[in-house]
Amino acid sequence: MNWREADGVPWLEADLAGEATVVFSTREGGVSRGPFESLNLGILTDDRREHVLENRLRLATAAGFDTDRVSMGRQVHEAGLGWAGPEIPGSYSSPGPEPPPEADGQLTDESLRPLLVLVADCLPVALLGERGLGMLHCGWRGLVAGIIEAAAGEVGARAAAVGPGIGPCCFEVGPEVEAAFAGLGPGLMNGRNLDLPEVARRLLARAGVEQVDSADICTYCDRRFFSHRRDRGKTGRQAGIAWLR
Repeated sequence: MNWREADGVPWLEADLAGEATVVFSTREGGVSRGPFESLNLGILTDDRREHVLENRLRLATAAGFDTDRVSMGRQVHEAGLGWAGPEIPGSYSSPGPEPPPEADGQLTDESLRPLLVLVADCLPVALLGERGLGMLHCGWRGLVAGIIEAAAGEVGARAAAVGPGIGPCCFEVGPEVEAAFAGLGPGLMNGRNLDLPEVARRLLARAGVEQVDSADICTYCDRRFFSHRRDRGKTGRQAGIAWLR
């Protein structure tokens, strides 16, 4: 992965097998203020709507994707997937009064159809396969529910990029969460802290994904990113976006 910047907006970019571009945004380069400073992309936070829409436009302009073709869902920390297409309107550039359909993962086989998830400690995970592309919102509940396995099966995944998320240095969990991942083998716990990126990597390996690029950036530690846990729930959202070229 490489850092890139345009028009004052930085992002982390990954290349998936020369076929797809993956963008992981930060909290920098926007117009929001207070706890949402500055590139908050989450419309359902307490931020001002006009600021969020301006931030979304700034990111799209800098990274070079079409705001009107973005597909995103209402994330509910489960394993639901949605196939994006021209018949499914996006909610990025002009969200209406009704939320988009529930889905924690977006899939497509169309070129230049950006898929987007919002995160603030959960992992954004992009998958590329012979049948298409996926972008997933991966919290621990979604990982337990099988979102990686489901998406990898849908697209025939062979390559993946795991973006910034809360790291093993900061993600303290209870015994029920530890038990949920016990079947993945030892080495996932550091005291009471879970290594969520390593959970994702092991699940990707089990799903047959051999090429995995991982950011290994902790959103709790690194203040270039929003963190729901660090900021006690009052914070913004960054995004993972991916599109087929």
